[in-house]
Amino acid sequence: MMMKKLCYLIVAGLSLLQACDKESGPVVGPPVSPDEIGKASVWLTTGDKTKLLNKEGDISITEPIATTLPLITIDPAQTYQQIDGFGAAMTGSSAYLIKNLSASRRNALLQELFDPGAGIGISYVRLTIGASDFSLEDYSYNDMPAGETDFSLQNFSLSKDADVISVMKQVVAVNPVIHIMGSPWSAPAWMKTNGSMKYVNGQANKLKEDCYEVYADYFVKYIQAYAAEGITIETITPQNEPLHYTAGYPCMHMEAVEQINFVKNHLGPALQAASLNTKIIAYDHNWDNTNYAISVLNDAGAKQYVAGSAFHAYAGNVSAMTTVRNAHPDKGLYFTEVSGGEWATNFSDNLQWSMSNIFIGTTKNWSKNVLLWNMALDPNFGPKNNGCSDCRGVITIAPDGTITRNVEYYTIGHFSKFVQTGAKRIASTISENIANVDYVAFANTDGNLAMVVANNNDTMKTFAVKQGSGQFTYAIPAKSVVTLTWKL
Repeated sequence: MMMKKLCYLIVAGLSLLQACDKESGPVVGPPVSPDEIGKASVWLTTGDKTKLLNKEGDISITEPIATTLPLITIDPAQTYQQIDGFGAAMTGSSAYLIKNLSASRRNALLQELFDPGAGIGISYVRLTIGASDFSLEDYSYNDMPAGETDFSLQNFSLSKDADVISVMKQVVAVNPVIHIMGSPWSAPAWMKTNGSMKYVNGQANKLKEDCYEVYADYFVKYIQAYAAEGITIETITPQNEPLHYTAGYPCMHMEAVEQINFVKNHLGPALQAASLNTKIIAYDHNWDNTNYAISVLNDAGAKQYVAGSAFHAYAGNVSAMTTVRNAHPDKGLYFTEVSGGEWATNFSDNLQWSMSNIFIGTTKNWSKNVLLWNMALDPNFGPKNNGCSDCRGVITIAPDGTITRNVEYYTIGHFSKFVQTGAKRIASTISENIANVDYVAFANTDGNLAMVVANNNDTMKTFAVKQGSGQFTYAIPAKSVVTLTWKL
């Protein structure tokens, strides 16, 4: 009987304890982790080069929770410009070096450069229309003996572009939907006021007024001739760097008023008459001048033929692109050239500058693409044609075929491999600013999201990312760039 009473008292005591617990609130246990609802992929490049576009471990995406970290909120419903692609210029020098690799090395390199699965997936290439400062020689597609002309363009020929055509055919085979832009450094010498493709002793270096029509026909023939080779020229600029015309390599002076005349009265109508869909992109020069592009677009006759404006980064500030966009929000913005070189050799510094100013900088300032200068150069920064003496290619190809991937290779790769053609930049806002950290986000057409973050600080920075029903945290190392991709 005593045992039964003891058991009863114990049970009664437990019941009383439970009753007290119910009155005072639940017993607090260990924190419950939010449920995982997905994974984010991580690709990292560090300034010290210990990681080079390296695939890191995936990050767990969970349901949103309160955080004291800076929170980047991604909103795919709020979209900005459509992205055409990322890449560099296949100059005559670049094509020459690539074509002269052994077949196996060339094939492997082109797969690596242009296939997003096997490599970095370059999606946009710029070609020079005729010779530039990175060609094996001066030439146009219609060279004539001094004093002779060819207004019927009977002698038009792409023969001097043999290396470019050969390599670009392989590029198109690897990436059939690649975007291609053509930009001339000079009209044929006989069409110009100084009779030369270069600047000559203070002479005017312009297109002759009676050659505007034949030069427009020259563009038409160029586009058609490349199409016959299976290479589609999607966009053209009327003149590379039209305000830099005193060089010892092919160049030509074209003021805004002259470009307006050429585009609205000759080039635009010529492309239209030939039923060509190639887009005309105005200006194609530095950020320090916004008046040129705005002037072209202010002219209704020219604007009807112009798809947008192109910029280089050798002077001025990237915000110039937004200035032009604000003046003409119905037209596209394009970034078409900048080069690395021996004037800046620190990998980490170049990585951060390129991200802040060129890749993240231009896309956040409405650019539809990002193009660097030479795709490939040799260890002596050539072959050169009286141009830049120490420019660096995206890759360096040594005489023995050894390939060095320069910082430009990785800056392109952090975008081109993950941000597909047709993607749109999307809204990304942060709860509190992180000094010296830049970021931009995109939504691909397949529903995958991509965000690139650059940390220019000497210390690691941790942040959280929230998108819809998901949230994750990432700690980016000092002086590093990361691409994060996910889909919910």
